[in-house]
Amino acid sequence: MRVLVVEDFEILARTIGVGLRRAGMAADVVGDGDGALERLAVNRYDVVVLDRDLPGTHGDDVCRRIVADHQQCRVLMLTASGTVRDRVDGLGLGADDYLPKPFDFDELVARVRALGRRPAVLVPPILEYGDLTLDTGRRTAVRAGRRLDLSPKELAVLECLLAAGGRAVPAEELLERVWDEAADPFTTAVKTTIRRLRTKLGDPPVVHTVREGGYRIGEP
Repeated sequence: MRVLVVEDFEILARTIGVGLRRAGMAADVVGDGDGALERLAVNRYDVVVLDRDLPGTHGDDVCRRIVADHQQCRVLMLTASGTVRDRVDGLGLGADDYLPKPFDFDELVARVRALGRRPAVLVPPILEYGDLTLDTGRRTAVRAGRRLDLSPKELAVLECLLAAGGRAVPAEELLERVWDEAADPFTTAVKTTIRRLRTKLGDPPVVHTVREGGYRIGEP
């Protein structure tokens, strides 16, 4: 899952970004509304964690642009204003959820995960292929009754492949969906993660390489 954090309080923004990455998400962080619009123009995000009172383009206007441009990402609006009227106004702008500051970080992670499971193309909470099952909510994978010890990146790659429904997923798409903007586009991270994932999934192999097409679950 890829998340854009838009927060002008630098310490809080950095803390949210680090925490989301530790939770297995790819998180980009910007400090103003103009920067948010620039990132949204070039990257595809699952969730935008959006502070309402931003310098430059106001958070309300960023939310309106996301809705007007029919972007598929979900918006979790953050604000120091926690009255019912403020929440109603925020949701009225098109935000999908609203969390007043101060907030519990575990709740933030849970809400981001819940929104990430509600994209325009719905990803089922349970993804399956043969004897392989991935619970996207609990972040657990099981094969043939055996729970797999997967890292957050391995889980995220497996989720992308299973959600593709047999479509070959290019390495570039995996890099964009699972890693954040700090990732080197020439890195071998995708290939290395796929290799580890295959080892942990065991035999018979379920992740196959498609020549000049990427990777897919199931035989080409």
